[in-house]
Amino acid sequence: MKIHTEAAERHTLSILVDNEPGILARIAGMFTARGYNIESLTVTGVSEDETISRITIVTKGSPHVIEQIIAQTERMPPVYKVVDLTEIGPHVERDLALVKVAGAGDNRIEALRLADVFRARVVDSTTQSFVFEVTGNSDKVDSFIELMREVGLVEVARTGVVAIGRGKDAS
Repeated sequence: MKIHTEAAERHTLSILVDNEPGILARIAGMFTARGYNIESLTVTGVSEDETISRITIVTKGSPHVIEQIIAQTERMPPVYKVVDLTEIGPHVERDLALVKVAGAGDNRIEALRLADVFRARVVDSTTQSFVFEVTGNSDKVDSFIELMREVGLVEVARTGVVAIGRGKDAS
């Protein structure tokens, strides 16, 4: 007997909602109630219309699960539109992290060299540490953080993924 299992795929969803209190909790609650995991969640308080907010959620699931997530989210009253940016094709995703690194001597020099390779900016500096700002896709940010572990990583703060479709049409 052959058992078919669908592999979990990473999807980036862009959700347009009324800019009102409690909507984020309702959407996150729907994910929790149904056992869906959120890998990244970002809310932009205002979008191109100040009465509308954009929520970007990165999640994983089989195609069937992703369809369920979209259908259930679309049925929520304050939701105007749910777009699976992964399915529509080319889109731009960015993640931002502030990365604090402590070190002296060679480790300090190596941290600066790696920051240059990753185009990370120094946004704060003391004689004992740096705070770097790194932006890019999540893989780039993850790689930068991993390399900084070896030279003195102290702390990380991340924004989560923001994404938008490419081209002239709104997503």
